[in-house]
Amino acid sequence: MSIQLRGRIDSQNASDVEKQLFSQIGDSDEVILDAEKLEYISSAGLRVLLRIRKTHPHMRIVNVGSEVYEILDMTGFTEMIQVEKAYRVVSIEGCEEIGHGANGNLYRIDHDNVVKVYKNADSLKDIQHEREMAKLALILGIPTAISFDIVKVGDSYGSVFELLNAQSFAKILAKQPEKFDWCVKEYADMLKKIHGTEVPEGKLPDMKETALSWARFVSDYLPEEAGKKLIALIEAVPHDNHMIHGDYHTKNLELQNDEVLLIDMDTLAMGYPIFELGSMFNAYIGFSEVDEDTVLRFQGYDFETAKAFWHRTLAAYLGTTCETKIREVENKARVVGYTRLIRRGIRRGEAETERGRTEIALWTRELLELLETVDTLTFSRSELTVEADEKNLNEVQTFLEERLSEADCPPKTRNQIALVAEEVFVNIASYAYPSGTGTACVRVNTDAEPGAVSFTFIDRGVPFDPLRRSDPDLTLPAEEREIGGLGIFLTKEIMDDVRYAYRDGQNMLTLIKRF
Repeated sequence: MSIQLRGRIDSQNASDVEKQLFSQIGDSDEVILDAEKLEYISSAGLRVLLRIRKTHPHMRIVNVGSEVYEILDMTGFTEMIQVEKAYRVVSIEGCEEIGHGANGNLYRIDHDNVVKVYKNADSLKDIQHEREMAKLALILGIPTAISFDIVKVGDSYGSVFELLNAQSFAKILAKQPEKFDWCVKEYADMLKKIHGTEVPEGKLPDMKETALSWARFVSDYLPEEAGKKLIALIEAVPHDNHMIHGDYHTKNLELQNDEVLLIDMDTLAMGYPIFELGSMFNAYIGFSEVDEDTVLRFQGYDFETAKAFWHRTLAAYLGTTCETKIREVENKARVVGYTRLIRRGIRRGEAETERGRTEIALWTRELLELLETVDTLTFSRSELTVEADEKNLNEVQTFLEERLSEADCPPKTRNQIALVAEEVFVNIASYAYPSGTGTACVRVNTDAEPGAVSFTFIDRGVPFDPLRRSDPDLTLPAEEREIGGLGIFLTKEIMDDVRYAYRDGQNMLTLIKRF
């Protein structure tokens, strides 16, 4: 029950006010005292509130003006009673919408300030949560804006931020296409910073648990084996206490006075980065696959720009131009993304519309195709798996070159490693799978020891230890020399250490080069 408090409550009228209030309260369990029109309260009035609090322990006082709130706070009432301050009213009529998120929209209300208006009318807890998340992120080194005021906007509430001359990356991409490369770099750098930030245990929700709830829901709409595999893939993702933004798209990155700021912090979580990449895929491609204008309405630029930005960002994030590597990680992100989209569409009743049915059918078909080939949702920037075919040699060498360049490996050493990589990979492609096709994996470790790089070739072909093969006799004349064996000999001569192991049905050849 909500009851209005009006005017003054002092020693002269406190007794009458108390009788009136208890009469209005009657047998009601929930009591909300609306203090919007309460101008003054003395100690006599406080005693009235205290007596009501004793009989109704869950009493709330809302819309409290600053002067009355100061009295309640000074006397400790704000510690024992839920007291909500009155908030100044802000209108967004005619204001520019500069952001659109899962829980609210962002509007510029004047030259210096923006307000995030929450979709949930009872959003005060959401606002407090986001302020706490923003403070945590700032403490951990993530540049963000923290709300300095809470306001009433229509039937809901909003958080006010100072974002002087701020411009979203979405607007930059739409209005200044010449800055595309700059946006990609800054966007990917911020993403790496977020994912490189460790979060104290218990401070943020675990995104894996959320993703598992998506998978369990969606599994009921998939063939049994596909549903089981989807759940198993997410269950197998390791626990990770690094930060995830949760809604990372170009409207939530702002450029303010040459500083890049992350906003919309209410979706912060922790977890393995594939969960972030899945939501990012949706923002740029997943939502727009049936209606390509969706991303135009949401981000302000067309579908082709969105696809290019996603692809270039993923390449920059992974630190590679290797299309095989990019596709590998993208397909894992798509598994997460489609799972979330299918659940969202079904829960929102979109299957009741023609467009919704078309979208859900497309996402389901794509997910089922992915589940036939994707065996893990984890990935490494330092590992590449390709089909063991000579046509993929260039992909392998490009991948190695990028990793070695990051490690400041000298050009001569990079050339030597390129030669060895060719010999080893071609050998796998030619002989590892005599009765069919298989894969080859190259795993790079630039931290094995200072001034050294190690890389390991892995295949599941026939067991073969190249180190057991005798070196060719270099003293023989050409007509007596064997054709084969030179690749293995060159490998051992060029590398500082070569080790072979056969474990878990895999050939593993590790090569170490010092520089």
